[in-house]
Amino acid sequence: MAKKVRTIHTCSQCSYSSSKWLGRCPECGSWGSMEESSVANTTHAVKATELGVMPQGLTPTTPAQAITQIPDQAAVSIPTGIGELDRVLGSGIVPGSVILLAGEPGVGKSTLLLEVAARWAQQPTAKGGNRHALYVTAEESAGQVRMRAKRTGALVPTLYLTAESNLDIVFGHINQLKPSLVIVDSVQTMTAVGIEGVAGGVAQSRAVTAALTTLAKTTGIPIILVGHVTKDGNVAGPRVLEHLVDVVVHFEGDRHSSLRMLRGMKNRFGATDEVGCFEQHAHGIQEVSDPSGLFLSHRDTATDGSAITVAMDGVRPLLAEIQALVVPTESKNPRRAVTGLDPARVPMVLAVLAARAGQRTHNKEVYVATVGGMKVGEPATDLAVALATASTMLHKPLPAKTVIIGEVGLAGEIRRVPNLQRRLQEAQRLGFTNAVVPVTGITVAGMQLREVATLADALAIFT
Repeated sequence: MAKKVRTIHTCSQCSYSSSKWLGRCPECGSWGSMEESSVANTTHAVKATELGVMPQGLTPTTPAQAITQIPDQAAVSIPTGIGELDRVLGSGIVPGSVILLAGEPGVGKSTLLLEVAARWAQQPTAKGGNRHALYVTAEESAGQVRMRAKRTGALVPTLYLTAESNLDIVFGHINQLKPSLVIVDSVQTMTAVGIEGVAGGVAQSRAVTAALTTLAKTTGIPIILVGHVTKDGNVAGPRVLEHLVDVVVHFEGDRHSSLRMLRGMKNRFGATDEVGCFEQHAHGIQEVSDPSGLFLSHRDTATDGSAITVAMDGVRPLLAEIQALVVPTESKNPRRAVTGLDPARVPMVLAVLAARAGQRTHNKEVYVATVGGMKVGEPATDLAVALATASTMLHKPLPAKTVIIGEVGLAGEIRRVPNLQRRLQEAQRLGFTNAVVPVTGITVAGMQLREVATLADALAIFT
C-alpha cells in the first residue's frame, strides 16, 4: 500500500495544527510553540474514493449503536462532605471524572484537598465500612503532609498517603489499594517513564494528564489533580490539560485576607457560575456557607460614609459594605484612592455626583473602599458609592437596615441591574427591611422598596 509522508506543525499549548510553520499560534497566541511532526497518509483510500469505490477500513471492536438504544445511565454525583465544594462541582464528584484544581502558591490547595480526602475516607460505602482515599504528594514528604493532617484534624485510618513522583509507581499503588478517590499533588511534578522532557514540561504534563484521564475513565475512580498557575493566572503547562479534564476550578485568595473563593471555569456536569467560599485559619480551611457577614462591619451605632449593597458573584448574591471618606485638600490634583472597586468607575460616579446632584469633590480627596477585602467590579454598586460619598460629605448617616442597589448613568439616571429580585431576597433573608432601587415595579415580601429614577431623587430621600 503506497504511503505519502507529509509534515504538519502542531502547537504544544493548544494542539492547533497547520501545514506550515508559524511563529505564533493563531489559536492561543503562544510564540514558538509550533512543533514539527511527520504523518503518513494512506493514498490507497483516497484513490479508491476518487474512483467511486468504497475503501476498506478497519473493523471496529464495538459497533455503533442507535442513540435511543444506549442505556440511560446518568452520572450520579457523590457528595464530598464539603458543601461549598459540592456547590461548585455540581452536587459532588462524579465517578470516573478528572478534576483540575488550580491556584497560586500558598493559597491553600493542598490543605483543602487533604480535608476533602479525609471527609471522603470517613464516609461509609454501600457494603459497609469506609471508603479508601489515596493522596499522592510529589512536592512534600509524607511526614510534612502528616503534620498538616494532624493540625487540621485529617488523620483518618482509611486515608492513605504516598510521596511519589513516578507515574508508574503511582499506578501500582492504585492497583494494590483500589481506592475510590485519588488526589495527585501536583500534576506538574509527576513524571512518565519513556516521555522526553523534564517534570512540568509540555510533553510530561500532557502525558501524565492523558494517562490519569484514561485511568479514571476505564476504572471509574475519580481523580483530582492539583495544577500550578503562571503569573497571568492561567494553568501552567500546555492548554490541552484543560481540554483533557472534565472540571477546572480555580482557588483564589488574597494573602492579606483569610477569605478564599473557589470558582468553576469548566464543568461537564454542571454550571460554571457557582462560587464556593472558604476561610483559612490556623487549623485548616473551613467552608463559609453565609459569607455576607465577612463583608459587613459590625457596629452598634450608625456612622456616615457607609452604604450596604448586594453584589453578584456568579449566581451568588453577596452583601457588601462600601465606605467613603472625603477630606479637604489644598492640592490642585486631589487624590482618588479606590480599594476593592473598579478604579475607573468610581471617579465617573463622583463626576456625576457633582454635575447632577451638586455634591462637588473637586477640592477634596476621596477614599472609597469595600469592607473585608471584597472585590466588586459590577456597575450595580454605583448608587451605593454615590450615597456613601454624599453621606460623609453631609455628615449624615444613611438609615439602618437599608440596602442600596443601582447603576448610575452619565445623565444622572438610575438604571436597572440584573438579578434584582434575587439580590433583594438575600438582603431580606439577612434582616434588611428597606431598599433603594431603580424603578422596576417588583415587590419583595417583608421589605419596603424606595424606587428612584435619578441620583437627585435618591439623595432627596436622605437629605
